[in-house]
Amino acid sequence: MVKEFSTSNPSMVLEHTQNKSKIKIWVYSLKRNGVTILFCLFTICLVLFSRTNLSAAKNGLILWATAVVPSLFPFFVATEMLSYTNVVSCLGKWLTPIMRPLFGVPGEAAFAFIMGLISGYPVGAKIVSNFIEQGICTKEEAERMLAFTNNSGPLFIIGTVGITLFGNTTIGILLLITHILACISVGIILNICTLHKRKHDFKSSYSIADTIHNGKKNIPISSPKATPPTFSSLGEILGTSIKNATSTILLIGGFVVLFSVVISILNQSHLLDNFSRICSPMFSAFHIPYEFCKPFFSGIVELTNGVSLVAGTPVKNLSTSIIFCSFLLGFGGFSVLLQVFSIISKNGLSIKKYTYGKLLQGCLASLYTGLALQFIPFLQFNL
Repeated sequence: MVKEFSTSNPSMVLEHTQNKSKIKIWVYSLKRNGVTILFCLFTICLVLFSRTNLSAAKNGLILWATAVVPSLFPFFVATEMLSYTNVVSCLGKWLTPIMRPLFGVPGEAAFAFIMGLISGYPVGAKIVSNFIEQGICTKEEAERMLAFTNNSGPLFIIGTVGITLFGNTTIGILLLITHILACISVGIILNICTLHKRKHDFKSSYSIADTIHNGKKNIPISSPKATPPTFSSLGEILGTSIKNATSTILLIGGFVVLFSVVISILNQSHLLDNFSRICSPMFSAFHIPYEFCKPFFSGIVELTNGVSLVAGTPVKNLSTSIIFCSFLLGFGGFSVLLQVFSIISKNGLSIKKYTYGKLLQGCLASLYTGLALQFIPFLQFNL
């Protein structure tokens, strides 16, 4: 039948070939000009929804000035100042026997992990970016480190989500514990998944030469030793640290304001509502109320707005709200993802492994939270 079609209908074959060529050209053109089209649509929407966008931008600016700057700026300054000391190298020396077998990264990664957990997004990414510049880790190690060292902080999880949004400190502590367990699990899983690719780089589990990325080659070096700061150099160190921290906090502020406007545009254009309706059958298949669709997708775009909407969804099954918040805290949203990308792009790091890792962390965090809610008696929050 195919043979008859190809020999007796040459005009149909030619037309079919031309249609396939047109589709390929259209797809290629869309890939090539997709970002340009997106930017043009965004600019048009800024004009069409100017009134609500102005209000959203003001709210984003207030959020950045009253919440982000006070909570993150001191940590940015502190991490910059600590980079001038030997704290990082000492941690590397002490914790390599733990970090190498468990996560397949240098011991210095413990500093990024601890500071990332204490201070929240995107401090972990900033520290990993500094590690690359200082030659502490390879490019491959840095990409894996990003996935489990850049996390939500306890101030946000317990204070904002637990106490403010849910009105329950226990919920905040539960979300923090499952968040930490999930990020540790991601680090271990990524280490196992990439172990066979790195066998030629290691002679043994505990004696490994640290390397830096130089073009297409990895050149082994030893971890850099920082010169202990003195009172004579304190002014210079403090000034440089504040300058670098200010640059990073302004970058984050831009993302907060921008994504506040993006959320406003998605709401005013009803794109979020329509997308939620399209995806509602998928939620129904898992017996999840439709009311969670829009808050969940809002959280995928921007974390803070998302968890606020999820926590405020009026449902009797409070456990569902907690599990959804757990996923969003683990994933972080596209706003955080692009913040991280802007920080690491100058070092040539790929965002793919980070994205997969955060998706996995979100899934694991929600799984651990669901299991805890199911099997721990005093965590029965359903009304």
